[in-house]
Amino acid sequence: MRNGLAVAPMHFDPNPRPLDHLALTGPRDAPALADKAGVLDHAGLDHAVGLLAAGLLARGLNPGDRVASWLPKNRIACLMPLAAARAGLVHVPVNPLLKHRQVAHILADSGARLLITGKGRSDSFEPGDRPRDCALLVEEEEGTALFAPIAPLPPSSAGPDDLVAILYTSGSTGRPKGVMLSHANLWLGAISVAHYLGLAPDDRTLAVLPLSFDYGQNQLLSTWAAGGCVHPLEYLTPRDVVRAVGRHGITTLAGVPPLWIQLAESEWPPESIAPLRRLTNTGGRMSVPLVRRLRAMFPQARLFSMYGLTEAFRSTYLDPALIDAHPESIGKAIPFAEILVVRPDGSVTDDGEPGELVHAGPLVAQGYWEDAQRTAQRFRPAPPASVYGGRAVWSGDTVVRDAAGLLRFVGRDDEMIKSSGNRISPTEIEEAAIASGAAAEAVALGIADDRLGQAILLFARPATEDAGERLSDWFKRNLPGFMQPARVVWRDELPRNANGKLDRVALKAEAEA
Repeated sequence: MRNGLAVAPMHFDPNPRPLDHLALTGPRDAPALADKAGVLDHAGLDHAVGLLAAGLLARGLNPGDRVASWLPKNRIACLMPLAAARAGLVHVPVNPLLKHRQVAHILADSGARLLITGKGRSDSFEPGDRPRDCALLVEEEEGTALFAPIAPLPPSSAGPDDLVAILYTSGSTGRPKGVMLSHANLWLGAISVAHYLGLAPDDRTLAVLPLSFDYGQNQLLSTWAAGGCVHPLEYLTPRDVVRAVGRHGITTLAGVPPLWIQLAESEWPPESIAPLRRLTNTGGRMSVPLVRRLRAMFPQARLFSMYGLTEAFRSTYLDPALIDAHPESIGKAIPFAEILVVRPDGSVTDDGEPGELVHAGPLVAQGYWEDAQRTAQRFRPAPPASVYGGRAVWSGDTVVRDAAGLLRFVGRDDEMIKSSGNRISPTEIEEAAIASGAAAEAVALGIADDRLGQAILLFARPATEDAGERLSDWFKRNLPGFMQPARVVWRDELPRNANGKLDRVALKAEAEA
């Protein structure tokens, strides 16, 4: 299957450039970023990016150093992807929902030289969490000083293959791993999405997804590539999203299935519905009833169903004109992507035959940061039928291609849990349960859930008499909300297979019975 190879994005330049040049693409006097600090036009965006880049280097950082940001969607967080690129640094955005233990791992693993965060988050660190060679910048105390240099840095001249970002994503066998992204990866991802969404300079994007997610960051980059304006939003309830859409005349709204369920259950006044031109979904498949409901609620808006993985950013999208007839489909390859469905021997499947989705082309990441073993497992030579060739991402996901070339997602071959748009490692939850002292053994599973996609079910063998209370309290203090088990089942003994390992298959079958 060879979709998305011949790309002619009309008013978009498909040739990879340094990522920070996205600040130069929009109309200079048109709004680019509207946040609590005010409105920046595209000329102001370019100037602010140059100032922040200079401010980062003034902290003693050198080209190639990793700089981490653990922030809400404030101005620094929004500018960091471009500012780090302009300064020749490697940006490591950290999900603001993570707790200190997960952040400590990311800082140590990435070798970050600087962490920019808020006072509340910095105060949550325990001794040893922040590496000694990682400096701390508390945004409330020193954030303004980052923009103090008089001379902003000019646009960079980085090469397309230079490393510019590391995005951490959970792995099925342990702690989060860092996906290495180049200038070309992020530039072409921005151009691709801007093109197939049909974004334009008069578009206004409400950024509700975390900026540490690949598509959350792309909300910024694709909008700026089109010359549009981003409105970052930290929301507490779905009603906050509804109000913001109406208040700012939002034309583009992205979400994950659990949020779309909540938004579909919300009351939408006419002034919030009217401006929406497109709705985009990521982080899991929308159910057919949800698709039907959104189509009925927003008949004027195009609904984009998409599939992706951090290792290749975005792989497929469904033409909105087809969603009523094919609501279960994830579509075809996006621009700059080559998607093949293959058998275990690498040969291309027949129509209607399940196979593994393999992604080749220039959106494929550079591998996992300082992890050659896991890189070799996921990033392997492209199948013989590939036009691009080179190294491809073997997703581990099973899909089926129909006679029209449309793909349908079947399931995940690994044990990853996908809940509320988050990829969660069961091993990390199990290790956390044991680290609490409450559980002697534990098995975490993802169970189908209409609202979350998957809910986390934890089987555990107690280690103390107060195991339930201790585990609940420890999880609340040490794990983000999306990693909290929906249910814990305590057992005196957990089943084992012939190799003496905990029998996940038996527990999964029991849970689904």
